Amino acid sequence: MFNVISGIFNIADLRKKFLYTLGMLILFRFGSHIPVAGIDATKLAALFGRGNILGFLDLFTGGALLRFSVFAMGIVPYINASIIMQLLTVVIPQLEELSKEGESGRKQIASYTRYLTVVLAAFQAFGMSFWLRGVMLVGYNFLFFLIGTVVALTAGSTMVMWFSELITEHGIGNGASLLIFTGIVARIPSYIARTATLVQGGASLVGVIILVISFLLMIMAIVVVQEGQRRIQVQYAKRIVGRKMYGGQSTYIPLRINQGGVIPIIFASSVLLFPATIAQFIPVQAIQKMAGWMSPSGILYMVIYFCLIFFFTYFYTAITFNPVELANNIKKYGGFIMGIRPGRPTAEYLEHVITRLTLVGALFLAIVAIVPSIIEQMTHITSFQGLGSTALLIVVGVAMDLVRQIETHLVTRQYEGLLV
Repeated sequence: MFNVISGIFNIADLRKKFLYTLGMLILFRFGSHIPVAGIDATKLAALFGRGNILGFLDLFTGGALLRFSVFAMGIVPYINASIIMQLLTVVIPQLEELSKEGESGRKQIASYTRYLTVVLAAFQAFGMSFWLRGVMLVGYNFLFFLIGTVVALTAGSTMVMWFSELITEHGIGNGASLLIFTGIVARIPSYIARTATLVQGGASLVGVIILVISFLLMIMAIVVVQEGQRRIQVQYAKRIVGRKMYGGQSTYIPLRINQGGVIPIIFASSVLLFPATIAQFIPVQAIQKMAGWMSPSGILYMVIYFCLIFFFTYFYTAITFNPVELANNIKKYGGFIMGIRPGRPTAEYLEHVITRLTLVGALFLAIVAIVPSIIEQMTHITSFQGLGSTALLIVVGVAMDLVRQIETHLVTRQYEGLLV
């Protein structure tokens, strides 16, 4: 770890990427403190104190929604747009062909995703404006509030999307994941303060200890599963090209237990939060009751969350891992898996292996996502609500991915030094 930290500042290119990413994250945190005009902060805080779905959504914005800042919707509209575009790419043949056209096709799909992000952000901002009209400042004109809120929140979401893409392109790590990571980490001091207040108010200290121990055990389990691999040995036959002999060596294909990392968790959370949030903006008793059922501590929420994690784990693995293409590449270079014929049998074998691994990874993610909520209900310590279920997976996963990318830069730099 110390070698990784020292390497960041010793290598000029890596230091530049790190400082660029840090600067973008600071701008993101600064924007989350710029409030939208027309809201009574006291009334808004009282509304969030009721324990509704917005308190959980605020976790992904690092408190920006609670302050109703210009970044109140955070990266969620962009994630929802990305999910929709990936689903449409599988369903619509024209988009599927576009995705196979290389860099130009990916840029076109990315452009469609940005346009869809703006539409979703405007729609969500419009609904949020109507829902929050009850916490406006006294005497404030609603039409001005509506127009100003829609423009400010839509522009804020577009800027957050821009920050995300800039970090991904010029910085270190995945921009969307890092923005969510920053928002979650920014809330940890408030969680600790709330826990201390509960203990001083007579809450069980044993319950707090049990909750903390469960968090530590989950972190250990997440690290083990995230680093877990199934290594499939590939043997390459000897072949003569000109006067040289190639091949005759063995290597392996590392298949991770959790191919999708934290992406399925982020996708499942965004999909689940979007309709629940919109439901609270519609003043109909039946819809309000449905929104109550979708509380993060409710049974219905846990069941749907469990199923969505399964779906997105398999979905993300399916679009990122192509066993047919991998089998063809192995056959092309004269390789084979011991005991498996090259070509189609190899593709079927790889698909069988990745399906079983994905089942284990999906089951692990789903269990770890809902267990902390169950422990919170048993111990009645709710000061860490949200952190234990989704946020812990995201924080640990993003931190591990970030360290892994930094180590990759360091290793690449070492090889470049040898070549020079």
